[in-house]
Amino acid sequence: MAAVSLSVSTVKPLGDRVFVKVSASEEKTAGGLYLPDTAKEKPQVGEVVAVGEGKIKDDGARQALDVKVGDKVLYSKYAGTDIKLGTDEYVLLSEKDILAIVS
Repeated sequence: MAAVSLSVSTVKPLGDRVFVKVSASEEKTAGGLYLPDTAKEKPQVGEVVAVGEGKIKDDGARQALDVKVGDKVLYSKYAGTDIKLGTDEYVLLSEKDILAIVS
């Protein structure tokens, strides 16, 4: 089996899928206590780095996605597939798992 080298530029989501770079989780609490890796929650905010072409509707036309590359989004906690490329973490989501665009 051949080894596959992945980078962000080689990942092209299909259909209504969105590729999101996960934002760093909080290092310390509001009170100033530092959190160990085991106590950190999975982040739910990230930046869209690639999008698919959209879902195919019943009439054969494509439905455009509501998000675009560069948008900062809030997504469901346990949604998508986690992917690690180098030291960066990404998640591949369906558009329906994105809850909001944040500014």
